[in-house]
Amino acid sequence: MPAGAGGNSEGLCALRTDLATPTDCLDLLNRAIAPEPAAVLRDGGVIHDGYDAELDELRTIQQNCGAYLLDLEARERTRSGIANLRVEYNRVHGFYIEVTHANAGKVPDDYRRRQTLKNAERYITPELKAFEDKALSAQERALSREKLLYEELLTRLGEDIPALQRIARAVALADGLAAFAAISVRANWCRPQFDDSFMLEIEAGRHPVVEGQVDSFIANDCRFNPTRRMLLVTGPNMGGKSTYMRQVALIVLLAHCGAFVPARAARIGPVDAIYTRIGASDDLASGRSTFMVEMTEAAAILHGASENSLVLMDEVGRGTSTFDGMALAFAIARHLLEKNRGYVLFSTHYFELTRLAEDYAECANVHLDAVEHGHSIVFLHAVEDGPASQSYGIQVAALAGIPGSVIRDAKRRLRRLENREITDGPQADLFTAAPEPVEAEPHPALDALRALDPDGLSPREALEKLYELKRIAE
Repeated sequence: MPAGAGGNSEGLCALRTDLATPTDCLDLLNRAIAPEPAAVLRDGGVIHDGYDAELDELRTIQQNCGAYLLDLEARERTRSGIANLRVEYNRVHGFYIEVTHANAGKVPDDYRRRQTLKNAERYITPELKAFEDKALSAQERALSREKLLYEELLTRLGEDIPALQRIARAVALADGLAAFAAISVRANWCRPQFDDSFMLEIEAGRHPVVEGQVDSFIANDCRFNPTRRMLLVTGPNMGGKSTYMRQVALIVLLAHCGAFVPARAARIGPVDAIYTRIGASDDLASGRSTFMVEMTEAAAILHGASENSLVLMDEVGRGTSTFDGMALAFAIARHLLEKNRGYVLFSTHYFELTRLAEDYAECANVHLDAVEHGHSIVFLHAVEDGPASQSYGIQVAALAGIPGSVIRDAKRRLRRLENREITDGPQADLFTAAPEPVEAEPHPALDALRALDPDGLSPREALEKLYELKRIAE
């Protein structure tokens, strides 16, 4: 490692010491293991060439069988004086030396007849028989020999296991540190500062994965302190609420892993755990619905989170009726504020919950905004103070490809809901009592209109009645 303040730090010096490899062990591994060994032992090619003479011979037989037969054929022709002598192989009879009947008198004494043909005789010699035995079983024997050598190698390395485990841990640590250093330089991450007091201040924080997938990532701040323990995050669908919450958790996690973080600056107080209630999934095999999974995870958070825990609650209460979900979300948020009192990011589409900030000084509203442009929606992805104005759910549905007729019908129904035309009364509110319904008095213009007989009016009379109705309506 290079000299200097960083290279001579206590941690890196210890890492350098741990990476020291025993000389004997290293020499044995270099001699025994091939530079690029096979992934599994059964494929062969793990033991280095030159480590074992018997294994080398078996491999040579496999690789140079043809060359050996040509060499044997040349030697036997010279020895016997038979110019057309041939050394060949077939699957039925194996290796043999073939001599025509015309040259039968020249056959050496050590030739043993293997097969008689119409025009030739086939022979085997002790040398060819020995080669045959080796060649036909060379691959199987090579794999068996390699397995034996590998097991012997493991036995010999047994005494070096503690040193090898130490080296493996050091290599893993060095690899992680190198990866952290590389991404920190490439993506302009900053060194986080730790504090002993309850606080979490992130300036211009970014999501380390999402920012690599988009052309321009909008960085956002996040601030917690003893008087600001919960952020109620509202805003449109697709507006970036989940990304914002997760990037805060990832920044805290990276900092505690010893890495720089994707932010301009970060100061982090004590954090003992990160709890999340994110996403929607069921566990039908265990008999748990999506909502049951959500409530189970929420229960674990409420029971386990402490004052130093970072809690992410993303859209709690969606899997049941509106009133049930809203009531549960409100009660869970209150419990987190009053009992757990940790760092809480709580996103919701129940805008009634934003009034919690009026009752709890430690609760603050933030939102991610969007603007409508023509018939489309533009997400701003910037975190601003205060609650959001609407969710833009129908606009997001249109972006997803929902048919236009469905979108138009949804807009008409939304207007009626907003005007409370299809409800039994005013929209329930967790914070205020519902007003008593008031029966509207009939308008005088309606009485005058009902008294008209359109079929009995002349055009002139109809025009006069219309002017009269207009005066009454005003």
